[in-house]
Amino acid sequence: MSSGRTPVRGGGTGRRAARRRAVEILYEAAQRSADAVTLLSERVGCTEVEVVSDYTITLVEGVTARRERIDELLEEHAQGWTLDRMPVVDLAVLRVGVYELLWAADVPDPVAIDEAVGIAKELSTDDSPRFVNGVLGRIGSIAERLRAVL
Repeated sequence: MSSGRTPVRGGGTGRRAARRRAVEILYEAAQRSADAVTLLSERVGCTEVEVVSDYTITLVEGVTARRERIDELLEEHAQGWTLDRMPVVDLAVLRVGVYELLWAADVPDPVAIDEAVGIAKELSTDDSPRFVNGVLGRIGSIAERLRAVL
């Protein structure tokens, strides 16, 4: 049975790959002290790297545009951790997770958290998924109030 909707590029199962790609670009930008959007623009249309999905672009641009507010929230809710002490990959995962929690209206809060935890399992240390889940869980518990004032 068809819903009559046209599939969205980067939607469905492709979103995990788009999120992972956004985390990789944010990570690379941090490692190179580069602007993530500039790095992204170098990748879009480049034939030597895998195609960058629309959702990856949305995430990287969204995180970059709201990074100051996202980082404030992370500092406030990452109990006992400063951004400087966090592994760079975990920070990239958390930034994408917070962006999706607060600004991606089409992503349910539990999905944003689960996806971030899954990417942390794939890309980071054994302790990272629990850490990411804890931080995003705390922010998720007040996400509705935060969205009301953003």
